[in-house]
Amino acid sequence: MEKLNIMLCEDDENLGSILTEYLQAKGKNVDHFSNGESGLSHFVKDKYDICILDVMMPKLDGFSLASQIKKIQPTIPIIFLTAKDLKEDILEGFKIGADDYITKPFSMEELLYRMDAIIRRVKGQTKEIITEYQLGKYTFDTQKQTLEINGKISKLTTKENELLILLASNANAILERNYALKKIWGDDGYFNARSMDVYITKLRKILKEDTQISIINIHGKGYKLVIPNS
Repeated sequence: MEKLNIMLCEDDENLGSILTEYLQAKGKNVDHFSNGESGLSHFVKDKYDICILDVMMPKLDGFSLASQIKKIQPTIPIIFLTAKDLKEDILEGFKIGADDYITKPFSMEELLYRMDAIIRRVKGQTKEIITEYQLGKYTFDTQKQTLEINGKISKLTTKENELLILLASNANAILERNYALKKIWGDDGYFNARSMDVYITKLRKILKEDTQISIINIHGKGYKLVIPNS
């Protein structure tokens, strides 16, 4: 298996060195740069699987760097590291196209877990947009927003459709709760979390006619859509 190539841009040399050593010990290839300009100049020349970017950096800040990176490689995953936890800054990061946002101080184990989860999700996605999933006995049409079983068609709301797409694209794997909340609702606040629980309950009712399908809670992590292996 090929090693993961990571671009790490962090102007705190001590933190950057510790993260580099930790990730290398976990079998990753890591290039560490101390400012955004240096990171960008290497990004255009080298191939990376994921970028971990500090927001506040000299010469070119993390948001500006991410915008440039996305112009070059729109699908590359990006994780922001920041000392800020202001909602507007977090939303700005996701508008640019970030996959996750970690506030300092953080545990390196958490960073590794989130990074690996993003990579699994990205590698599990096909390049073309999937418009139809076979979920057990159900046919899920993502464009028409319908679930069909034995000629019976259920129309999904937009939120139900978006949530089921995330579950279906991660079938038999964990869909991280925070990722789903940020992807669909824009943030992982309490009221949005309660809303998502309601939509999960609705989807369970719609899918109940195939007893081999279930949406299970993974405590502290998220949900898993369990379907029969084809």
